[in-house]
Amino acid sequence: MNSETELAPAVASILEAARERPGGGDRVSVDARSLSDAIDRAEAAGRVPVVAEVKPTSPTAEGTRDDDPAALAEAMVEGGATAISVLTEPDHFGGSAESLRRVRDAVDVPVLRKDFIMHEAQLDVVEADLLLLIARFVDDLEALVAAARERGFQPLVEVHDRAELESALEAGADLIGVNNRDLARLEVDLGTFESVATEVPDDVTLIAESGISSPEDVRRMREAGANALLVGSAIMDYGTGETDITANTRRLTQATTGDE
Repeated sequence: MNSETELAPAVASILEAARERPGGGDRVSVDARSLSDAIDRAEAAGRVPVVAEVKPTSPTAEGTRDDDPAALAEAMVEGGATAISVLTEPDHFGGSAESLRRVRDAVDVPVLRKDFIMHEAQLDVVEADLLLLIARFVDDLEALVAAARERGFQPLVEVHDRAELESALEAGADLIGVNNRDLARLEVDLGTFESVATEVPDDVTLIAESGISSPEDVRRMREAGANALLVGSAIMDYGTGETDITANTRRLTQATTGDE
């Protein structure tokens, strides 16, 4: 793990809480829904593959949304979402394992568990199709990737720069997310994805994460090589809590080249 002296205080607080969070009980075994198949289906139907995120709040969000997570997920799928991401981190994002269970029961697309997982026992909390592992915060990434796969998860390894990408590839990751948000300053730069994507092998499924809020952003990330996009805040829209989640999702899933 890289030094945390460079991390934004909010991220350092999240990690401190994550280290103390216990794992689950019995070992989880998952019959996962394939993300690659879901991406293929979306593209065959003319949709941009979007992983829409159920995120009640975050340290960078201006507000919260208390909507039923299953209803939010169903609205996202209606808008064309290829998969759903669910925050299970409770202290800073308002997530829970129960929310993920309810979402996975409600939809038939792959569901990603998004959390700050530090050690193997924390894998055994809830069944999901995909599991986020953040390269920067894991001491033995190769072992954790292997442990996730042994349980049936599809591990999505998140990186922010080329050094972390190299670590992810060495760990055997074939599903990689590039986070446009710098966890040191919590600033977003879509150029991050464009820089890292040039080094990613063709046989890796590549997801652009963070900062994608418009059809123009979608097209930019797709042109840079993104197989899919992970979008949270632009769909959740924390402003009033009354916006149309389905319309917010559809606006991005239909952002094909040349369309507005």
